[in-house]
Amino acid sequence: MLTLTPTAAQAIRDLTATTPEPAQSGVRISSKGESAGSLTLTLASAPEPLDEVVETEGARVYLDPVAASVLEDKSLDAGADDQGGVSFVVMEKPA
Repeated sequence: MLTLTPTAAQAIRDLTATTPEPAQSGVRISSKGESAGSLTLTLASAPEPLDEVVETEGARVYLDPVAASVLEDKSLDAGADDQGGVSFVVMEKPA
């Protein structure tokens, strides 16, 4: 199952704190079509019916079935991009 670093969990909590339903909101990682070649990350007010839910330290990530399969052995981290916005990085889980 996908894991979140403490930095990613904080970034997700910050992103969802101002949404209309912060108690349910999270980020959703989904595939484009049936292919696992491209994944998108969006804010979501709740999971879709088939989504897998990952919750760490109050941060929620919703994964569609394809994304859940692709990210099963990965970890999500976060940092700041050149403009000061949040960027997320998928990486191998630490050994």
